[in-house]
Parts: sequence; C-alpha cells; structure tokens
Amino acid sequence: MPVKMELNKNAKNGVKPVKIYTRDIENMALSQLKNIAQLPIIHSHIAAMPDVHAGIGATVGSVIPTVKAVIPAAVGVDIGCGMMAVQLSLKSAQLPDSLAAMRAAIERAVPVGLSAHKTVSIRQSACKKLERTVDTLFDKHPALLKMQKQPRQLWAKQMASLGSGNHFIELCIDESKHVWLMLHSGSRGIGNSIGRYFIQVAKKDMQGHMHKLPDRDLAYFSEGSQHFSDYVEAVEFAQNYARINREEMMKLVLRAIQAFLPGFILQKEAINCHHNYVQRETHYGAEVYVTRKGAIHAAEGALGIIPGSMGAKSYIVRGKGNAESFCSCSHGAGRRMSRTAAKKQFGRKDLIEQTKGVECRKDSRVIDEIPSAYKDIDEVMNNQSDLVDIVHTLKQVLCVKG
Repeated sequence: MPVKMELNKNAKNGVKPVKIYTRDIENMALSQLKNIAQLPIIHSHIAAMPDVHAGIGATVGSVIPTVKAVIPAAVGVDIGCGMMAVQLSLKSAQLPDSLAAMRAAIERAVPVGLSAHKTVSIRQSACKKLERTVDTLFDKHPALLKMQKQPRQLWAKQMASLGSGNHFIELCIDESKHVWLMLHSGSRGIGNSIGRYFIQVAKKDMQGHMHKLPDRDLAYFSEGSQHFSDYVEAVEFAQNYARINREEMMKLVLRAIQAFLPGFILQKEAINCHHNYVQRETHYGAEVYVTRKGAIHAAEGALGIIPGSMGAKSYIVRGKGNAESFCSCSHGAGRRMSRTAAKKQFGRKDLIEQTKGVECRKDSRVIDEIPSAYKDIDEVMNNQSDLVDIVHTLKQVLCVKG
C-alpha cells in the first residue's frame, strides 16, 4: 500500500500544504519543502514524490505549481534532463556472451563526462532551429556568453553526448527477455549555463525582497517582467536541446551496437521524457506553471521511465493521472546518501559486489553511483502505485556511466 504524509495540513497565513508520497525523507528535504510552501506564488499545494531528497534550494523529487511566476533554482541547472528508452526486436539469448566490446564501442561513439564531439554531430534541420535561439539568447544576455567556453561552437559539439554524474546508457532485459536500450541525459553545458545565469539574475531582481524569502535560492521571476519572458524562452530552448540530445545519442548507440548483434528493428515507439523541467498546465481549475524537479509527467495513459540504480531494476510505467500529484510520479530511486558520504562508506570491492552481472565501470571514480547510495526502487514503486501502473520491468546487463 502507498505510504503518504502531509505537512502544513492546517497551516495559515498563505502557507500551502505539502503532500509527500513516502515517510523515507531526511530533515534537510523536509526543511526545503517547508520553505517552498511559504512562497506566495504557490498554487494549491506541493507534491513530493517517493524518491524525494534534498537538492539546492528546491527539493529533488518535488512538483511545484506556481501562479504567474517561475523559480529558476527549482528547475535547476540540468534543464530538460530526462530519459529515453526503445525496445529492440531481440531476445537476451541473442546477445554475445561478453558485452565488454559492445560497451567499449558505445564509449567510443558517445563522449562521456565533460567530453564533446570534435565536430558538430546533429541533424542539420534541428541545428539551424537551435542555433537561431542560441544566438538570440547570447545577444540578449552577453553575460551568458562568458559562462560558456567556445560558446558558439561547444553547445553544438556537445549534442549527442552523455555528460557526467548519474547520466548513463544501459542495455536492459525485460520480463519477457526482450532487449531494451535506455539512456539518461540532459541539456549539457548550455543548459547548465542558462540555469546558473538566471538563478543569479532572479536573486538580483529580488534584492529588495530577499528578506521575505525563506531561502535566497527560491528567488523567482513574476509573469510580465522582461526576465520572466527571457527565462521561459531560454528554458524552452534547453528542454528542446535535451530532448534532441537524447534522440541523437540514441542513434549513435544503435549504430555502435549493430556490429555485435543479429539484424534488428525497433519494436515500439521510443519513450522520451523530461524529469527536470517547467511547463504550463491546468490543475484544480487554474492555469499554472508546473515545475517538476526530479519527477515525470504521469498523465492518464502517458508512458514514462523510472530507472533504479546501476545494479537495480528500472521500470516502464503508464500514468494514472492522479490529481493530487499534479499527474506526476518519481524520476528514479532517489539518493539515500550524498556522493561524498557514499565515497567515504564504500570501496571498490563493494561496487564490484553490488554490480555483479552488469558490464560496467567498476573503478573508484564511480563509487558515488554505487547502488547502496540510492533508495530501494521496489519501495519507491510501492509508494506510488496510485500514481502509475508498471508496464515493463527492466534489468540492466550493460551500463555506460558519465
């Protein structure tokens, strides 16, 4: 049965309730949710998904509806970060006994970490459309230019690249032994620069009102202001960039693995969903800006992807359109401990043990991504059984980490 708790149920003075789909939540995340609930721009309530954990300013795993305003720090710096998955016409028995060469081929085809392609690797039509928007952004905000190395080339060279941290590319097997490809990435350096830049602009804009904010990182833009329009335009660009980035990267991965497999086709339409983004929606009879910071859209019938850690299960889900969650669900398992804490507590032997059966990096530089640093994905799924139905259960056999 789902477990839920509620903060500020009978709060006054404009403080909004917070509906939390778990009891497994640390004090820092609770404090952040209470801070957001005090903002005068919050609509009916805030929803916190079962993978909820502390973030910077705003809580990861939160769904924040705002009236005529947006909070740049709530959207964050990896704007449009999300997942993409495709099912192949292959069964697990058709995979080679060793996946090491296939992993190496993917790592050669797709730059990881801070790397980029040496030349532009993006279809021409998309590049032209994105290029116009980037040029407009840089012209309007010269300070944004200074935040990007090689600003007029790097964003295009980073297209179809993975990034670092918890971004990944995985080969998975479902409950019927079908093979899937799944990847997790966002808007790369350009999205990060946009996020950092507008967070600072929002703080500057609200300088005279900062004393009214429970946290400086919750500075926001009000609808109708110049910076509001600029931010919405920039966010839309970054979200489009992230979506195309996943599409282009998936093409490179499919091309890289062909040499190791029998001929195959894609079985079903690809799923491509953001989990760090903002968009205009109608909830409880009002048009609001819904920010999902570590949450996916789970409208009735909508397909989504909820990954576990690099040693656990992942899920393809179908939304139930739950109104209280603003038609949302979790974006993954959610971190149980910080990267620093994970590195202190675990070593390489622990990583090797916890990723047994998965062809992946097992060196000290990815210990912060060890499965034990994340919440139990089964518990997370149990706590949102009223938000989504499970369509497929996936288990990774190969993982490329950023």
